[in-house]
Amino acid sequence: AGFMMFGSITGLMMAIFLDNSGGAWDNAKKLVEKSGQKGSEQHKAAVTGDTVGDPFKDTSGPSLHVIITTMSTTILVLGPLFASY
Repeated sequence: AGFMMFGSITGLMMAIFLDNSGGAWDNAKKLVEKSGQKGSEQHKAAVTGDTVGDPFKDTSGPSLHVIITTMSTTILVLGPLFASY
């Protein structure tokens, strides 16, 4: 039970962190472009941040849902087997 709680809470926190930070980096690039600073050092840094932020927002956060679900199902199915030993 402790393993399932720890894994679920950790996965949820990581998913929220990855989703929020990816969106923040994406919005930072949009803000820099909107303010007319294309080609500047800020824009180069924002493009780098957006390159890292897109996978965070689009893949890493949502994929943790699958990991949490699989872990929970495995523990619920195999838990009684392990508890009997």
